[in-house]
Amino acid sequence: MTWIPRLLLQTVLLALTQIWANKVRAMLTTLGIIIAVAAVLTTVGAMQGFKSFLLDQFATVGANKVWIFPRMPAGQRERFSFRQIRLNTAQIDSIAPRAPSLASITPVMQLNATVQHGERVRQFVLVQGVRPSWHEIEERAVVVGRELMQVDEDERRQICLVNDKALEELALNTDPTGTVILVDGRRFMIVGVVETKQVSPMFGGNESQTEVFIPFRTGEMMRPEPRLYAIAKTKAPELFDDAKAEIGAQLRRIRNLKPDDPDTFGIEAIEQAIQQVKSVLGGATAMLAGLVSIALLVGGIGIMNIMLVSVSERTREIGLRKAVGARPEVILLQFLVEAVTLCLMGCAVGLALGFAAVAAMRFAPDSPVGKASVPMWAVILAAGFSAGTGVIFGMFPAIKAARLNPIEALRHE
Repeated sequence: MTWIPRLLLQTVLLALTQIWANKVRAMLTTLGIIIAVAAVLTTVGAMQGFKSFLLDQFATVGANKVWIFPRMPAGQRERFSFRQIRLNTAQIDSIAPRAPSLASITPVMQLNATVQHGERVRQFVLVQGVRPSWHEIEERAVVVGRELMQVDEDERRQICLVNDKALEELALNTDPTGTVILVDGRRFMIVGVVETKQVSPMFGGNESQTEVFIPFRTGEMMRPEPRLYAIAKTKAPELFDDAKAEIGAQLRRIRNLKPDDPDTFGIEAIEQAIQQVKSVLGGATAMLAGLVSIALLVGGIGIMNIMLVSVSERTREIGLRKAVGARPEVILLQFLVEAVTLCLMGCAVGLALGFAAVAAMRFAPDSPVGKASVPMWAVILAAGFSAGTGVIFGMFPAIKAARLNPIEALRHE
């Protein structure tokens, strides 16, 4: 059996010699393979880049954040009133002890207020009442001063945080701690500045504006019956389904909803959307790669045709080799290896073109496909399909060559 590797090497060298002797014909024959492989790599690379782009957009919001909000069931407006569906502080506070999947939770009160500092007045400024756990959930760094503390919440202190955009819009100092601003006519002392979080336009983000954050209980004094929602953070992104079940069970229990009653609340998370996007893009990548792979079949037909021509042209050579003792399986292997070699050479050129196309996409890093990349599975798939095409479409010409009668082959003109 030691002769097998030597035979394979000789067969590959012979195949390369035949391909080199007919360079133009070989290039035209493998054109279908080249186009198919390049298209597969370009398509997969672009989809990988688009997936990275979408995941980066999701990252601006937070992968393990959960939003809990009141929601009117479809077609149930006559059955439920706003008071029945709105969240209150007691309901939100009851969630944490019964949801072990959550790391932290805070109610959020939002109101549009007039904010004034000296002569600067800003209308419809977003003011949010939050608890100290908001810092852990939102992960927004305090760049100047301090965070909100539990004592601020307990004593309903009239203190606030502002974002760095407020420094410009309200003409505040670089370090505004200790400065007093008016929020709807109430005096609030600034104790810190938080970074402005740039949210992708995909999620409603726009040009950053002034934000003010006050203790939640202080906000309750300003709006006795506020409209609330809650944000929470799971201990890990993959725990969203557990957290959703725990939160839903508690809210249904505390709201006295019957088994056949619809939910009067919504629970959403970015992780849920991320998994859906990955699933959709994975399916789209497979479908596009499958459609482009059809070109491999066209290339395979070209390979089979040229190999049949090659068998016809080399009939006398085949007859001579058989006359001096070459076995049919050696003749079959020779033409089969030649077909596979032809396909793999086309694959190599296609891979080079595909990688070049993906590299060109990366020259525009801000575009949706700016992070295009070619995963190893795509390269292996392209090479495997190309080799398989050579075996499948090279088999018939190889069998025809192996079955030639040496006497008739030597008489062939």
